[in-house]
Amino acid sequence: MSGIKETSTNYANKQALADECAEVYAANIIGGQWSLVICSWLLNGKLRFGELRQLLPNITERMLTLQLRKLEASHIVKRTVYAEVPPRVEYELTAIGYELKPIIKRLEEWGEKHKLMATRTLTDNE
Repeated sequence: MSGIKETSTNYANKQALADECAEVYAANIIGGQWSLVICSWLLNGKLRFGELRQLLPNITERMLTLQLRKLEASHIVKRTVYAEVPPRVEYELTAIGYELKPIIKRLEEWGEKHKLMATRTLTDNE
């Protein structure tokens, strides 16, 4: 997964917008296809990599690893490695990660409402 070149105008525009606008800053952290879903599952407690992989069957191992690293770097997720054989790694939300709970729940409600509205619109137009 390649990022945006730091010398590009697009990167500069994204940075300026994120610096100016707190909601854009937040969206950059938890945005994307998988971040919110991962956080949503972790609201229920600690999970191991394999457990997350089973809960998200359409995500590749590489993408899950990248998303967990991104969330860890943003201090949303904490990774704990246990000195066992075989090694055991658990992921859990940090305190600031748990603050996403009402936001995730509200987005879920909004998504269901919007999906229902969109479905009705489609059937009305047929």
